Amino acid sequence: MIGLFIFSEEELNEVLPEGLPTGMLEEFKESMRHALLVRQSFLDLRDNFRRIVDPPMLSSNGPKVRKQVVLDGPRSCGKSNMLAMLVHWARDEGWLVLYVPRGREWTHGGYFYKNPRTVLWDTPLQAEHVFKARILSYMDFLKYNESRLRELPCQILDPIPLGEGAGIGYMKGVDSKEIPEGKELSLVKDIPVLIAIDQYNNWFTFSEYEKPVTIRSCRPVHSRELTMVNAFRSMMHDEMMVGAFSHSTAVGKLRKDLPDVPVDARFNLPRYNIDEAAAVCHYYHRQRLVSREVFTEENLKKVYYLSNGNGVEMRSLAPLMR
Repeated sequence: MIGLFIFSEEELNEVLPEGLPTGMLEEFKESMRHALLVRQSFLDLRDNFRRIVDPPMLSSNGPKVRKQVVLDGPRSCGKSNMLAMLVHWARDEGWLVLYVPRGREWTHGGYFYKNPRTVLWDTPLQAEHVFKARILSYMDFLKYNESRLRELPCQILDPIPLGEGAGIGYMKGVDSKEIPEGKELSLVKDIPVLIAIDQYNNWFTFSEYEKPVTIRSCRPVHSRELTMVNAFRSMMHDEMMVGAFSHSTAVGKLRKDLPDVPVDARFNLPRYNIDEAAAVCHYYHRQRLVSREVFTEENLKKVYYLSNGNGVEMRSLAPLMR
């Protein structure tokens, strides 16, 4: 099944306040329309999570459902776009979704220090940047899901230890804080919860930070040693979680069996097949990216085979049809 999903700019700003993937923004700019191809692979991924939340009444012989999925595949095959579309669909369904469109930012920039309580490395500027600037502050997440959150009682009674604030150190005389009633999300059972992390592969390599070892040497700090990454990286739990690899931000090839990830979690997203490529080229033709005189079946196949089904390359080659 191949179709086109058309978005409005206002809808995208409301449903995805964290921001859009770079590839999606480039597609919208080049095609002059907020629309994306709905691929069968996206429908398979969506239906996988739909069956988890709403199991069919009759048992079927379909593919095994997976609560934890890692989107992998060749460069520019649409992994980030598919993840953003999944988040859009889930929020339209009324799910609670934690969406991180730029996971690499959790391991680069700002400053860091070792937390004496956890022996992990805290990145307070990164925490502030991610949860306030990039997610338009945590209150935007609460605002979008306000009606759902009001139904959730607090189920954690123990106070939460406070860390060091960005540039201000520890608060004097205060080392913990009680959770306000109705703000706890970790034990939500009545409402589907999805964690969606883009650039997930950056959480399995070394960060930008280095720890001094001697006067003349340092050792790199691995991403798993960072407090924020350590809290969200693992997929060894019963919650629904999707992580998308980003080859544009990769610093090396990862091994197939990743730590803290189920062995069957990989979902390999292929490049466009010939039917999908034809649908994309016809869409570009309607958008006047390709002139009518040169738009032929032969030229369409040339673009497909020259790009090997790479969506970004197809978009750049299509206007060059002669």
